[in-house]
Amino acid sequence: MAQKMTTYFNDFLKNIRLTENQVSELKAAHTTLRRRLEADEDLKDIVETTFLQGSYRRATAVRPRQGKRSDVDIIVVTKLDKETVTPEEALDIFEPFLKKYYDGKYRKQGRSWGIEMTHVDLDVVPTSAPSLAEQGLLENMAVLSDDDLEEMNEKAESLEKSFSSDLWNFAFAEFMKADENADWKKEPLYIPDREAEFWDKTHPLEQIRWTQEKNAKCNKHYVNVVKCIKWWRKEKYPDVKHPKSYPLEHFIGDCCPDSIESVAEGIVLTLEKIVSDYPTKPILEDRGVPEHDVFGRLSDEDYEAFYDDVCEAAIIARSAYEAETVAESASLWRELFGNKFPEAKVKETVFTKRESASTNLTGGRFA
Repeated sequence: MAQKMTTYFNDFLKNIRLTENQVSELKAAHTTLRRRLEADEDLKDIVETTFLQGSYRRATAVRPRQGKRSDVDIIVVTKLDKETVTPEEALDIFEPFLKKYYDGKYRKQGRSWGIEMTHVDLDVVPTSAPSLAEQGLLENMAVLSDDDLEEMNEKAESLEKSFSSDLWNFAFAEFMKADENADWKKEPLYIPDREAEFWDKTHPLEQIRWTQEKNAKCNKHYVNVVKCIKWWRKEKYPDVKHPKSYPLEHFIGDCCPDSIESVAEGIVLTLEKIVSDYPTKPILEDRGVPEHDVFGRLSDEDYEAFYDDVCEAAIIARSAYEAETVAESASLWRELFGNKFPEAKVKETVFTKRESASTNLTGGRFA
């Protein structure tokens, strides 16, 4: 009998999501930054708009380990012409702004500016998109929203009927349900790679759209499967750097089957798919930029080590999923995920329905 362990995973996810305080700090930091960027007199003729990207936006972020900060990426869509402005020049345009508002807190990176706040890391990513800047998509509320994908879905599905919610639903549908011929899907952004000295393609909007679509196909379990597997890597292999967060998330997306009925099922089948189909490092075509290999910077040696780890994890996950009792299942999931996964109550067996959630837990949405 499959142990879906739904309430246990609900509690586990509350323990590994960003806390309410962390989310509030992120929102305050990126909202202030975006407002300043769009109001700055020196940048007003360059900056078209800003929007959020990254795991925070896609609702796949997990709580940082102690001593680490939460982070969010801010895409700055500009009218800069990549044919006449070098990547170095594009980044340098923003330094006076950063010195004005974040003096002593910013640093230049390969493709962006990093800002280190007390509890938050911000990545400011300038992009070149003159033609995209002329399209109405960048005025779309779903693109400009501060909400992550789960919050966006909740808003779109709200039963509350009003003029503003109707506008939101229209915007959400326009963005998320775009067909293959939509102009914006063919138009990547270009980010400045000052070390390689060229403008490189990226398509964060397609990554967001793809993730929402995949989550819907997975009965809204997909983003939680991603969070759980990310946590497993963070918890069990804290010193291992590769694969990094997004490459791992992308790989999970390629391996997680549609129509999963629980987070537990998704974890088991995803890990087993990696084991059965990918004993050697695959080429992963980036969402919206298929010529990019998401695993391109991952060495064969790092992949082999990752694969061995997945093989071990897949065995534990399958055993947990097929355990005869809730207690046995919980114990095995704790072996995989650590002590953030709730312990079983002594009275619980495979035939006992869990009536209450664990106590003293904080967090957000359910699995």
